[in-house]
Amino acid sequence: MKGFFNLFRLSAKEIFGEKKRTTIINLVLCSMLIALSMVVEALSIDMPFGKINFAFIPLAAIGMLFGPAVGIAAGGICDVLGFLVHPSGAFLPLYTLIGMFQGMIYGLVLYRRWGDVYSEETSGRLFGLKVTQLGLRIVVARLLDVLIVNMIFNTIANIHYGFIPYKSISVIIATRLGKNLLELAADLPLLLVVLPFVLVLYSKTVNEKTSENPSV
Repeated sequence: MKGFFNLFRLSAKEIFGEKKRTTIINLVLCSMLIALSMVVEALSIDMPFGKINFAFIPLAAIGMLFGPAVGIAAGGICDVLGFLVHPSGAFLPLYTLIGMFQGMIYGLVLYRRWGDVYSEETSGRLFGLKVTQLGLRIVVARLLDVLIVNMIFNTIANIHYGFIPYKSISVIIATRLGKNLLELAADLPLLLVVLPFVLVLYSKTVNEKTSENPSV
């Protein structure tokens, strides 16, 4: 339990820590990823089975690099900015809370789990054992996101706001399950390619050896 709360403390230090140069870089990168999420959201494609939307990838990168505390803040900011930039109907705060929870999932599963991925031994070997270990955590994070956030929380929110008739909930859940499985087939390969590259680029940017950031 101590390690769990320590993750939030370490995550907060990524933005409010004592290393001014690193925290400024982190703040800038986090802001850029949030802006990228807004751009990707605007480029989402409506399909007969649902919407193709990869706006979660920048949020996953934020959780991986900066942890659950920053992930929670970024998830909330992404939802609020998404509404301001692309307003459609009334502002629904329950979805903001869901976005915050989504950011926390990626932070809890991925943060501080990548310390050995970029080191002198693995430099340039993006598909070595260490990245395979990261890949397994990426799969777990995305599965938790789909099962908990998409299938449970978003379904409950849609019912609460009247977007899903309660009488047809079983049919809707079956439809949403098929939709999310199809999306998952496209999401995972992208995450498995994008996140390791983001990690290496970040490690080069901050110029810190990952041995200074041991796993919790």
